[in-house]
Amino acid sequence: MKLTVRPLKQKDAGRRLAAIDRVAAEELGLSGGDIVRVEGSDGAAIARVWPGYPEDDGSGVVRIDGRLRQQANVGIDDRVTVESVDVSRAESVTIAFPSQLRVRGQIAPFIRDKLSGQPVTEGQTIRTSMGFGLMGGQSQAVPMKVASTTPSGTVVITDDTEIEISEVSAEELTEQSEGADGASEGPDVTYEDIGGLDGELEQVREMIELPMRHPELFKRLGIDPPKGVLLHGPPGTGKTLIAKAVANEIDANFHTISGPEIMSKYYGESEEQLREVFEEASEEAPSIIFMDELDSIAPKREEAGGDVERRVVAQLLSLMDGLEDRGEVVVIGATNRVDAIDPALRRGGRFDREIEVGVPDRDGRKEILQVHTRNMPLVDGIDLDEYAENTHGFVGADLESLAKESAMHALRRIRPELDLESDEIDADVLNSIQVTENDFKQAIKGIEPSALREVFVEVPDVSWDQVGGLEGTKERLRETIQWPLEYPEVFEELDMQAAKGVLLYGPPGTGKTLLAKAVANEAESNFISIKGPELLNKYVGESEKGVREVFSKARENAPTIVFFDEIDSIATERGTNSGDSGVGERVVSQLLTELDGLESLEDVVVVATTNRPDLIDSALLRPGRLDRHVHVPVPDEGARRKILEVHTRDKPLADDVDLDAVARRAEGYVGADLEAVAREASMNASREFIGSVTSEEIGESVGNVRVTMAHFEDALNEVNPSVTPETRERYAEIEEQFQRSDVDRTDAEPGGAFQ
Repeated sequence: MKLTVRPLKQKDAGRRLAAIDRVAAEELGLSGGDIVRVEGSDGAAIARVWPGYPEDDGSGVVRIDGRLRQQANVGIDDRVTVESVDVSRAESVTIAFPSQLRVRGQIAPFIRDKLSGQPVTEGQTIRTSMGFGLMGGQSQAVPMKVASTTPSGTVVITDDTEIEISEVSAEELTEQSEGADGASEGPDVTYEDIGGLDGELEQVREMIELPMRHPELFKRLGIDPPKGVLLHGPPGTGKTLIAKAVANEIDANFHTISGPEIMSKYYGESEEQLREVFEEASEEAPSIIFMDELDSIAPKREEAGGDVERRVVAQLLSLMDGLEDRGEVVVIGATNRVDAIDPALRRGGRFDREIEVGVPDRDGRKEILQVHTRNMPLVDGIDLDEYAENTHGFVGADLESLAKESAMHALRRIRPELDLESDEIDADVLNSIQVTENDFKQAIKGIEPSALREVFVEVPDVSWDQVGGLEGTKERLRETIQWPLEYPEVFEELDMQAAKGVLLYGPPGTGKTLLAKAVANEAESNFISIKGPELLNKYVGESEKGVREVFSKARENAPTIVFFDEIDSIATERGTNSGDSGVGERVVSQLLTELDGLESLEDVVVVATTNRPDLIDSALLRPGRLDRHVHVPVPDEGARRKILEVHTRDKPLADDVDLDAVARRAEGYVGADLEAVAREASMNASREFIGSVTSEEIGESVGNVRVTMAHFEDALNEVNPSVTPETRERYAEIEEQFQRSDVDRTDAEPGGAFQ
């Protein structure tokens, strides 16, 4: 049967599997574990049948990984013939290890278990973890070579197969086979080694692979194929990896240009080296020229510091779109500073298409983790979905570091059992290595997400349960922030835009910052925390640049909550400050532009807190900017009771403690005051206990210590309420003003604050 080739899912790559569309598999009479021959026009590969993915049903698709595609000499979207074949059971198989791998003891049974059911052929390279891929990443799988099989040809390893270890290393066998028939190893990087970038890969393939494999399509359309692709995005997202994978998949020659390599102090030498790379690529066409960190080779000429940079840019322009035809040479550029590149390079005929390789979302992070843990000996029960959920702002390089670090933790555990004096490692110790849940938890503590490194703050694990009282306030925050992220289809159906921002105002200590942290945690979004004064800088333009960078990071890592604490310190009413050289006014103007300018904020919500809302510039408070004004009031008696419950949840309270009575007495106390009361009561109890026993008795009798009602009464006498009646009246007036202005705007603008 003729089927269309597609890439295999990341988690299944490297196991010689062919995932066949279930409808086609039924027609062929195939079931999981059967052996099939996948034959292209100029090659064939033997694979084991794997149940097809549900999305492929009825589509006539066979999914195989890059190594099988290379053996069958086919590319993605090519048509192949798939047929069932009878393969003999292997009586014995001889395996050659890499020379750097020295193991003593019984390793053969472990290899047999790992390879059971796999079809193998003499000369084939098998990559498997076997506990050796512990350093993380797909490249760390051990490349073993099949030295010989009995019987010869393709055989299937079973539980009865005898595994022998060859005395000749895998490298020596590879040299012998290459000398005999020119054969080479499979590609280092395939499409299955890239996770979370399906859309970007599809665009790159369309630009590069299609013209090189089927130039007749473009001739029929009467157009020249694209000549250049510019990949841009944050560091570590996979730009270089995409270029390597494409070069390997289409079997093109790969030439790399690095900025510092071609730069020379001698006049004309830099341009000559650039010309040589293009000439060599033309001679070996089809070729791909990859320019990493393009901004270092081709900066804007008007801003370039030296004459060499300007000449190199000019030479590059003429090579990419000059009088001479480039032929089948495609240029791929990669940069994380796309705006620093000379604009003449960013037009049709040079870099025809710019593809943003962004920060991966949750599904993308899961795919990347599957790639990097593919060859790791994980214990059962490790939930990669959980880690994908909790790694906001992590790019591919960070997730690879997470896999490596967790593996290193596992290695430290078994290190005492290793005989480091010996050249060989005991097979039993090696086979016992496993990466556990705790290894991952320890590793994730030490890794900062690259995409949020400059502005990232770790959000404490604060849930709504830890915020006592404030039910009305919490409900308004849920509606404003959580609902648009959780139920976007409702907002789309109602043609309604989510609020851009929320202003939390109220007396000090009422829990405004705590609410912001809780809503970020509950909304499962990235969290960028900005303390107002840290944005201010004495140099002209730096403060505004800081605001721009914060919002740029937020857009790249959406969904994001940008939290401005004490926003009154940077967004005061314009025209009132005469002593700050106008920096405050410029920061306010920049904030206004970012919140409601030409560039829209998608899935970015601004949460600001203040205890001086009367100082904030009125333009910030209109609809479309900070359009939700949420008063965080002084708690009433019921709310005080709930706050006390939160702060005494884990305290050993005596039976006489009446939290209702404490809440009644604490009129005018805010959340911070009540926390201080609970802390002071505990301190009173500890003071009394330590004074009543000797130091030797403390360990035995500490379980008897209790916080009594008397301790709470003493604490109430020591901690005074921080909010005066005058302060409460002032905030009540401010709330009334906000409500009045909101009503006025709602009357004036149909649709209210959502407009």
